[in-house]
Amino acid sequence: MNGFDELGFAKIDHHRSERRGFPEAIFCEGKTPDQVAQIVQKMNERKTNIIATRADAETFAAVKKLTPEAEYHENARLIIVCKEKIDPDPDRYILVMSAGTSDIPVAEEAAITAELMGHRVERIFDVGVAGIHRLFAQQEKVTSANVLIVAAGMEGALASVVGGLVSKPVIALPTSIGYGASFGGVAALLGMLNSCAEGVSVVNIDNGFGAGRLAGIMNSMR
Repeated sequence: MNGFDELGFAKIDHHRSERRGFPEAIFCEGKTPDQVAQIVQKMNERKTNIIATRADAETFAAVKKLTPEAEYHENARLIIVCKEKIDPDPDRYILVMSAGTSDIPVAEEAAITAELMGHRVERIFDVGVAGIHRLFAQQEKVTSANVLIVAAGMEGALASVVGGLVSKPVIALPTSIGYGASFGGVAALLGMLNSCAEGVSVVNIDNGFGAGRLAGIMNSMR
């Protein structure tokens, strides 16, 4: 066994779920719709869940022709095939937060990824620091979460604020939302990396999948 399936243009790492506890994700950008469709079709021969990130409607249409059970989450730009239902731990949940409404698509990518891994996910949107009272109104939900993902653009300040309020790990998710000097999310990224709140880790700009995957790993640990 070589641990992968050969399609010529792609080598599908079907052994990854055994090594990592989660199957290989398909990154759709840079691939043709037909390539993504063939990859999903091949992966669908196995029993594990399938997730494809950064997918547009054209790509989903191609996938749907070969894999009718595929679902599209347009806001999060995710294609998923749910083949394995995993019951979440009712006592532990991941909280996904967005600073602004414009950050929701990236936050949703993180949330749906964690849900596909079998975790209970709660959501709080549009609670940025420009109206900090909106965050404080959700204090019980914030402090009860086991892992928190904070998606924010602009200067990324919400991650530091949340990090100073909770005793659980915070995953800061910078988004590319903001005006010119935000440099496509670099300002938020640097602000989060320079956070003075301990217990805050940072993923790459707009990497909702990475944040959701990391939160799921953390939430599974005992």
